[in-house]
Amino acid sequence: MDLALLRTFVTVHRAGSFTRAAALLGLSQPAVTSQIRTLERQLGRPLFLRQARGVTPTTIGDELAHKAAPHLDALLEIAESGLDEASSLRTLHLAGPPEFIAERALPALSELSGEDGQGLALRASLATAEEALEGLAAGLHDLVISTARPRGALLTATPLCDEELVLVAAPRWAKQIGAGTRGGGDMAVLEQVPVIEVHESLPFVARYWSSVFDLCPAAPGTVIVPDLRAVLACAVAGAGLAVLPRYLGADALERGDLVALHHPAVPPLRTYFLAVRTGTLALPHIARAHEWLLRAAADWS
Repeated sequence: MDLALLRTFVTVHRAGSFTRAAALLGLSQPAVTSQIRTLERQLGRPLFLRQARGVTPTTIGDELAHKAAPHLDALLEIAESGLDEASSLRTLHLAGPPEFIAERALPALSELSGEDGQGLALRASLATAEEALEGLAAGLHDLVISTARPRGALLTATPLCDEELVLVAAPRWAKQIGAGTRGGGDMAVLEQVPVIEVHESLPFVARYWSSVFDLCPAAPGTVIVPDLRAVLACAVAGAGLAVLPRYLGADALERGDLVALHHPAVPPLRTYFLAVRTGTLALPHIARAHEWLLRAAADWS
């Protein structure tokens, strides 16, 4: 069986479309379609069901991808790194949320790169959970940190750590509403404070409100910026309230630049997962990075 056909097949399987696979492979869509048809003729079985938007693998297609993909990834790793034993540097392609990548993952992996005798080069992409997992499935990344657990057999996820979410604002807002109060009496006052968030849907505030107050937030976002580090800066500047991971706001809370507005008995948590394509932990550089992050996460609080 032609390995080029298998590579095209695995790329289509991961991308979910002939068009996206063609872009990843640097081929035309007709060429990708032709290669898949050739492979299907050789096997005598259909591998994909054609739909209006993309393709869905058949059970035969899923089985072939599960068996072939790890071996193709390993062969590609050999081809990219070369056979020169003196060249030990390997590149890890990492993706995840910007603030977590910047504050947690990259410092930990940079320490690995400095200590590990085999060497590790890093390439990081900042992306939403959906974008990162799609890129991982398509072969664009080696390792993804995500707050969403991927589904299906093509991706494997391991819990990495939990982060506590805390409701904060600058001291002037805390004085106005009475920082640290409990119970439903806070709600009317809290709804009067401007909201700082990463998206119009208020994902962090909505999670906090749902978990702590069993309600949906009523106030819209006043400041929307797609990076929690910018949300932190705006909160310190007094733009309004925000819900932040405690690790990100810890220094500002300790300095008094921010105040926790509420102290629930059970604080909301958000879980991070380490995701890889199934089978790629057989590749040493991915396995080392995966293990190193899990070790580092044991000290994160």
